[in-house]
Amino acid sequence: MTGTRTFEVPDALSDDDVAALLAAKADRTVSVCLPCRDEAATVGPLISVIRTELIEKTGLVDELIVVDDRSTDDTARVAAHAGARVVSIDDVHAEHGIGHGKGNVLWASLLVSHGDFIVWCDGDVTSFEPDWVMKLLGPLLDDESVAMVKALYHRPTKYGGGGRTTELVARPLMSRYFPALTGLAQPLSGEYAGRRSVLEQVDFVQGWGVEMGLLIDIARRFGAESIAQVDLGDRLHRHRTLQSLSVQAAEVMGTMLGRAGVAGESGDVLRRADGSEVPLNLASRPSLQSLGLSRGTSRR
Repeated sequence: MTGTRTFEVPDALSDDDVAALLAAKADRTVSVCLPCRDEAATVGPLISVIRTELIEKTGLVDELIVVDDRSTDDTARVAAHAGARVVSIDDVHAEHGIGHGKGNVLWASLLVSHGDFIVWCDGDVTSFEPDWVMKLLGPLLDDESVAMVKALYHRPTKYGGGGRTTELVARPLMSRYFPALTGLAQPLSGEYAGRRSVLEQVDFVQGWGVEMGLLIDIARRFGAESIAQVDLGDRLHRHRTLQSLSVQAAEVMGTMLGRAGVAGESGDVLRRADGSEVPLNLASRPSLQSLGLSRGTSRR
């Protein structure tokens, strides 16, 4: 298995670059999906930019969906007012059974969307640029061998930095068990795009391990060279505490070790120093293809 690929993109896309993307897109469709829980403070401007610049102005994006994961604030109202189609995770659960976690929401967004290409972006990002979607789509539109495109970016330390779970957990385990993926600068990034026909063939880990699970499973099925990355510049988002990151890190670790065939001895829990135990969410949603729910519209 060879390694992942980095695609060079200009810092700013010209009108000619946008026109080339639209020509490469042809009759295929693009869905932008935002998984959200309590993102009322940030999701409105994000949706407005996508709708104005990528739907109304260029027509590159055909569908904009927010999957609301039981928000207790005004996320759903703000998102709908800004112009997104809002889907409640409870409506998905009513038909397909209850799930939990970020991966569950990503799986739901694949289920309720229609695009040949799916672009995901976290709802708490405050530095979003329309170029992000264009740059993530570029390799998928230009090269049929590309299945997924991850973002790489810089997180300014003066705003809290980031990437602690990546550097302290994901990267050491990638180096040991999945070396073909080590070229990815941000394997856990929440901004990435994929080909529907590929995404419908793989399971989605329900918890925080979803990104690593997708990378490992796609690399195994289609080759690590089917995974690409592009530079999106700076990224700013909500900064998490170390205590909250410990659960994320444990779920990423559990997902990676499970796929490496390393069995745990103490169950799927995180044991803290005070004796408390936090259950880990390592369950998966089955592939849409295995459920007979595949739309199969993309050409891969």
